[in-house]
Amino acid sequence: MREEVGGNEVFGRWTEGIARGMGTPWFLLVLTLFCVAWLVWNILGPEHLRFDSAALGFTALTLILSLQASYAAPMILLAQNRQDDRDRVQIEQDRQRAERNLADTEFLAREVVALRLAIKDLPDRDFVRAELRALLAELAEDPQEETRAESDFDEPDGTDPARTPSPSNGPEDEPRDA
Repeated sequence: MREEVGGNEVFGRWTEGIARGMGTPWFLLVLTLFCVAWLVWNILGPEHLRFDSAALGFTALTLILSLQASYAAPMILLAQNRQDDRDRVQIEQDRQRAERNLADTEFLAREVVALRLAIKDLPDRDFVRAELRALLAELAEDPQEETRAESDFDEPDGTDPARTPSPSNGPEDEPRDA
């Protein structure tokens, strides 16, 4: 079975090559020159060297051209069928690629929307400036309050010295009534 597929492929390539060659201006030029040479030889050539008679309507030439046409038509059809198969495969690949591109585009669109929503929730430049101005105005109004707030927490452990009882003021140090 494998050999048949390989043989069919070789034959298909060969017929495509012939069909491709028949569809060129060079083939038409060569065929035209062949027919002209045939006619000229069989009309003007020496009588004893002529092989096709003008009186019989150039039967041999007609037969050769008919034979060529009878082989050319199926070869061209075979080449077209093979091209159709390749086109079908290409169309399927293009469809799959288009589906992947659409899926990628939809994903990217969702991501852009998510980014826009996330950016919408962020403060803008004007808001941040207004907040900074408000903080600067607060600081400018009462600079002593800031120093008071800093001095309240002078102890390294973060305790308020005004509210922490000193060791000498503790209940043990109070005089007892005896």
